[in-house]
Amino acid sequence: MNGADPGDSFVEVIAREVEADPGNLALREDFVTLLMEQDPGRAATELDAFEALGGDPARIRVLRARLMAARLRTSNPTPPAETALTARSARPVPAPADDDRHHGDAAASASLWDAERPAVTLADVAGLAEVKRHLDTAFLAPLRNPELAAAFGQRPGGSLLMYGPPGCGKTFIARAIAGDLGASFIHVTLADLLSKWIGESEKAIQSVFRDARAAAPCVIFFDEFDALGGRRTSGGGGSQSMRMLVTQLLEELDGVAGANDGVYFLAATNRPWDIDSALRRPGRIDKTVLVLPPDAVARAAIVQGALAGKPADDVDVVAVAAATEGFSGADLSHLTTTVLQQAMVESMDSGALVPVTTAATLAAIGGITPSTTAWFDQVAPVLEYGVDDGTFDQLRAYRVKRGMR
Repeated sequence: MNGADPGDSFVEVIAREVEADPGNLALREDFVTLLMEQDPGRAATELDAFEALGGDPARIRVLRARLMAARLRTSNPTPPAETALTARSARPVPAPADDDRHHGDAAASASLWDAERPAVTLADVAGLAEVKRHLDTAFLAPLRNPELAAAFGQRPGGSLLMYGPPGCGKTFIARAIAGDLGASFIHVTLADLLSKWIGESEKAIQSVFRDARAAAPCVIFFDEFDALGGRRTSGGGGSQSMRMLVTQLLEELDGVAGANDGVYFLAATNRPWDIDSALRRPGRIDKTVLVLPPDAVARAAIVQGALAGKPADDVDVVAVAAATEGFSGADLSHLTTTVLQQAMVESMDSGALVPVTTAATLAAIGGITPSTTAWFDQVAPVLEYGVDDGTFDQLRAYRVKRGMR
């Protein structure tokens, strides 16, 4: 490598290469892997940079799991053979060992969940004025005024369920809420919790809340919540284990194992009708917000952001936004990826740079069916025949406004 000093370590040589080419994500990923065994702390910093620069989310989850395993090996050079990572897990779940049950373990008391500090706030969420207004009035306003809340006997903390079509930014909004609150953020999925060992999933839930209390103020965000908090009366081979998960979650939400002051619980789901009713009782997850497909302002911002720095011929994002009513953020990402790929192929065929144009983008829209359509079709019978405790008030108003049946 150019400029390498023979006396430098290989790590420092790679570090200089990364500094010289900061946008080279493949090199950054290799650098994170290299640092894991030698300097986990520095690896964590580089992994955050990799994520901030747009690294693949799936790779980030794998790297975080490997990083946590490296940290555990550093604190305990001879970990139990049973310690394992769950499939697709972004973080390790402790596996049962006899010594753990009877004598405890250093890893059991260590922080197993990475609590990040999001830099984004709701001000960074383009459009979605109605969603942000409802978030502020139903959830954030009391939290921003702790003295006033205390005067009325309200404790610092709270819970909120976000629901709506997939791909509409619920995870990003959860991070933005944490940023608004100046809180740490722990992101949890079902894959992070499941284990083949009996009782270990419940321990993982305990560890989430334990680490959140230690990092308070802290937002815990459970994604795909219907998979975790599903109805305990539903059948299936895994119903017993899911009942145990829900029961443990209820215990933690009620603060039986410890005070939840400064712990904010957020959950996101595409199927709110499948969530166990016990989780929705007052004092638990009793507030909801509907996260709808992005409005025109948000759609224009998403398209503009996706095309920024790419070969594009002054694409009219306002016209694109007007033609993509009902598109989710994921649909818009697919649209921009499609037109960029088309322009790249045309450039290779012609031997000259062919930029993305407004006409090409509008033409590509016709080949994409909004993914939100299937969700609205799915929710229609729930609204007509299901039991509604007020969860769907916003959705009903939206459907009336849009002229939906």
